[in-house]
Amino acid sequence: MEEFEQARRARLRLRVGAVVVLVLVALGCAVLATALTARPEPTEISRAEPGENGVEASFGAPPVFVHVTGAVVRPGLFELADGSRVIDAIAAAGGFTATANRDELNLARLLTDGEQFAVPVEGEQSADAAASDSRVNLNTADAAALDTLPRVGPAMAARILAWRDANGRFASIDDLRSVSGIGDKTFEGLRELITV
Repeated sequence: MEEFEQARRARLRLRVGAVVVLVLVALGCAVLATALTARPEPTEISRAEPGENGVEASFGAPPVFVHVTGAVVRPGLFELADGSRVIDAIAAAGGFTATANRDELNLARLLTDGEQFAVPVEGEQSADAAASDSRVNLNTADAAALDTLPRVGPAMAARILAWRDANGRFASIDDLRSVSGIGDKTFEGLRELITV
């Protein structure tokens, strides 16, 4: 009888111990799940979620950081999805102020990582409009735009796009020299016609 009572107590302790372990494991999982999903947002950087303000998601593509200044409601640094345009950055900055000169910016222009632009006030010309030229941006141009450059035909345009796909954005126009078929003479002919 005493052995039976000891065995019963041992089973009861085992059951209580198992319940305690299960409760602790469940609590640990809940804490871990909360820690992994709760990321604090930085206060200096505003984020535009994909689909918000017309920003489309680019899965796998790194975000772009853009500094918006001038006549916007909340000037600052914004993290946007790759492929975002000037209008998306302005929307992330809270939109134009009442004094903004809206006609001086190309709202459809694709943004590049690390750029800064200022929204001018009425009577002021934007740096974007002042710098507006016909240079081809190596980071945003498609094959047709690249094909407009001298000595760049469809095959060379395809090699430039393949290099960009394999290596990421061009950090400077000098990176173009890394593309197969771009020698010094070709590069010098393109130097004034391209930008990043």
